Amino acid sequence: MLLNRYISPICPDWFDHHDKDYVWALIDRVPDAKLWELHYALKIKLINRILQFKRRDWMKYQADCANVVAGGALIDPNALTIGFARRFSTYKRADLIFQDLDRLKRILNNPWKPVQIIFAGKAHPADDEGKRILQRIYQYAQQPEFGGRIAFVEDYGEQVAKYLVQGVDVWMNNPIPPLEASGTSGMKAAVNGVLNFSIADGWWIEGYNGKNGWIFGKNHTNNDRNWEDASEMYSILEKEIVPCYYDTDLDGIPRRWVAMMKESIKSNAPRFSSRRMVKEYMHKYYTSILSCKECNIFSDQIPYEEK
Repeated sequence: MLLNRYISPICPDWFDHHDKDYVWALIDRVPDAKLWELHYALKIKLINRILQFKRRDWMKYQADCANVVAGGALIDPNALTIGFARRFSTYKRADLIFQDLDRLKRILNNPWKPVQIIFAGKAHPADDEGKRILQRIYQYAQQPEFGGRIAFVEDYGEQVAKYLVQGVDVWMNNPIPPLEASGTSGMKAAVNGVLNFSIADGWWIEGYNGKNGWIFGKNHTNNDRNWEDASEMYSILEKEIVPCYYDTDLDGIPRRWVAMMKESIKSNAPRFSSRRMVKEYMHKYYTSILSCKECNIFSDQIPYEEK
């Protein structure tokens, strides 16, 4: 394990203290080349998994070519890869990035700096609009003019989610504020060094620090929320995300990008964990309640052995 190799010599019991900032600050000891090498290996693992699914469909069902492509058969490991995987509830706006199709096509099909988006997820059986959104995205993925740069991975579950939060480069999240309660998939992606590209809602309001990803949707006017948010997304992609990803040195390593990956891990891993959450509940609530005689909710309880 990469972290063990570079953190354990200084902090042998680091995993017992993974809610501490000083533990994750040691991520800076990991050489950029090693972190990038691991990230690329996880990306290849994700893509191989997708290709395995499509090969199965081709061999078993003789799937139509358009469906094979829509499932990710043309995914390129060297292209900037955005992931979007979650429930297809309408407020999550899975199809927001398709507001301006011509502009999106230009971004995805840039011959020198291509971008691809991998979608996955399911709609509730009773959510007809959610199912229609899913269907539209799949139909976009089938269209030749997108050049196979959009993929929809079927059979979404824990295993697919695991590969995605580890293997994509960017984690996209664009619900309608303030309807996002949390956004745990983004937390998991962040700890894996995947950079979040999210609207100002849910956990990202606390998680974003200006150096560990990108945020949008802060200054909308409510005239046309979807169009405004999508336009801001396109601009950030064109001016910030794509240039940063493809800004590599002579060794092929995007140093600025890797620095943001490290910042993503350092800033979010200690804060967004079950260990930190349980300890905070304990210190702020449970301990104070148990030590307060006037408000001890257990004072009138009969011990089990006396019943």
